[in-house]
Amino acid sequence: MSVSRPVASDHQLARLLQIGMVLEEVVEARSAKHAQTMDGDELDAEVYALLEHAAEESADHRARLEALVDELDAEPVPFDQIEALVEAQYGQTKPEDFDGVLYDQLCNEETAYKFYDDVIAAIETSEATFSIDTKRLVTTLSRIREEEAEGVEEVTKLMETRA
Repeated sequence: MSVSRPVASDHQLARLLQIGMVLEEVVEARSAKHAQTMDGDELDAEVYALLEHAAEESADHRARLEALVDELDAEPVPFDQIEALVEAQYGQTKPEDFDGVLYDQLCNEETAYKFYDDVIAAIETSEATFSIDTKRLVTTLSRIREEEAEGVEEVTKLMETRA
């Protein structure tokens, strides 16, 4: 499943949105894991708040994506197939691959931002007619992308204060 080509059908769109849902689940799980596994010396209040916010935001994004999928005239792809796609494309790094919680969080935020940017471009270049209002779809995805961009900025600022 490539995001570099225009989306041609409700089925492809549903699949892309489901990939976004799994990506958000990964971000939420990794943020929560970092918050739970670090001791007080390693995890200050600002970092903890950032991780909590990221987990909550990811849950919200997942809910918004799920609502869009529910509106499409398409059968959802089985979760295990989507999970395998996400793992192959985006899951090549693990939290322990990064030099610190903030680097991992930055990677997660940037990956999500890029994914939504690519999906929006694939929708906007499509000539297909979807069973969902395309303007509302793009608006929703653009808001999510903007929230991911804000997350990148928040993590970057926090990293700069720690340098």
